Amino acid sequence: MTELSFIQLAAIALIFAWSGFVRSGIGFGGALFTLPFLLLVLDDPLVFLPIISIHLLFFASTTVIGDHLKNASSNSNDKHIKTEVNWWFIRYSMAIMIIPKLAGVIGLLVLPAELTNIIIFVLIAAYSLTYIFDMPMRSSSRLMDFSFLTFGAYISGTSLVGGPLIIAVAMRYIKPHEYRSTLFVIWFVLVSIKLSALAYAKVDLQLVNALLLLPFAGIGHLIGLKTHQWLLQRDNRSFYRNIGLLLLITSCVGLAQAL
Repeated sequence: MTELSFIQLAAIALIFAWSGFVRSGIGFGGALFTLPFLLLVLDDPLVFLPIISIHLLFFASTTVIGDHLKNASSNSNDKHIKTEVNWWFIRYSMAIMIIPKLAGVIGLLVLPAELTNIIIFVLIAAYSLTYIFDMPMRSSSRLMDFSFLTFGAYISGTSLVGGPLIIAVAMRYIKPHEYRSTLFVIWFVLVSIKLSALAYAKVDLQLVNALLLLPFAGIGHLIGLKTHQWLLQRDNRSFYRNIGLLLLITSCVGLAQAL
């Protein structure tokens, strides 16, 4: 990314700070809520997806470990809301998602970047409508579980924006205090598969750029950790609605450029 202008580099740094905030603040969205903005700066998903993946591995592991240590040090009278990992749901979902996840990574490698960009913008525009109209996707049967997890894992393999489909199933089984930690463990496993496949295919993992952008993502991550407890105790529909509007506008701009 050394050939980019200073303004482009500054924009990328700010977007990664935003990615850290949403990832730790609500438990997902490090790619979903940032990738459309990044693709407006540089329209090559294979540059940003490895960086987002590396950051997710780092912050997911530190957050889950930090939550565990905080739970262990708190007592029954502590006002801190204890977070837990729902290991049953992780086993259940992974048994379905591993194969389509690998298929999605193959799709990322063989599809033209222009087509991948269009797919990403269309999916994010569709997701944004569910936030704007407060109509979150939810699974209500084992068949829907299988469909959402399969398609979500495939999309996660191609673009890391399959989170809402996976969450549609997770919401059926996990409790609010299990939400973030459980999702972080799932993202950790899925991203590890993705990075391993990309490394095997000799794709540049952007390790230097990931390290340079880590402090910016870290600042957003710390702010998001503080925000998470606040969101757990409040009605956050307006927060999601505003993000949905922003995503819809950005996706429409990206589609216009791509087409």
